Amino acid sequence: MSEQKDFVPALGRPELTGDNDRVIAVMTRERRWRAALLDLLDPVAGELIVDIGAGTGSQAVAIKVRCPAARVVGVDPDPAVLRIARAKADAAGVEVEWLEGYGDQADRRLGAGVADKVISSLVLHQCDVPVKAEILKAMVRLGRPNARVVVADYGLQRTLLMRLLFRQVQALDGWERTGFNAKGQLPQLMTEAGLVGVAEHGVIPTPTGSISLYVAATPGAGG
Repeated sequence: MSEQKDFVPALGRPELTGDNDRVIAVMTRERRWRAALLDLLDPVAGELIVDIGAGTGSQAVAIKVRCPAARVVGVDPDPAVLRIARAKADAAGVEVEWLEGYGDQADRRLGAGVADKVISSLVLHQCDVPVKAEILKAMVRLGRPNARVVVADYGLQRTLLMRLLFRQVQALDGWERTGFNAKGQLPQLMTEAGLVGVAEHGVIPTPTGSISLYVAATPGAGG
């Protein structure tokens, strides 16, 4: 993936980026899953927490508000969403570090084995399968031994209703790449990338399909 220099913008098309926050809030029950992700992350003072595919910064800002003494870095390749993210952090009165770059290269930019916790939200379903794998491998490289990794994304669509609703996302972000998530294949890919103890810790039905919360860890020292 390292040679790839394009990405799927927020909501699938660049002209929709400005509507991203409003659409996500209404169509994904955002407050519910973001709060659940934050609780699973459990940020602690002094930790380095990296948000891969930070987008407009909602989760990174929420982490910093919850735990001002944590160092929070948001990584995203899209300068348009990072401009929104910076403004959002300023409005919240918190300092988040924003890094323009691809998720599969985050460890090259920040250093390997430096993060205490790594998160990703609503990013992997937008990526082709090889790209998903490379991002997950970078998350493993980025984390310290036993670093917590939390992923919130569309997962297995368990019911006919959720599968039908998820078609809205698939029409924007691509049928093949999103279908991988909808079939429940992301946990196995996380394991293949080197994460350990991968488990689904919640499923939240939304108007665009169900969002799953996955928790895992990087291998321990010597693992």
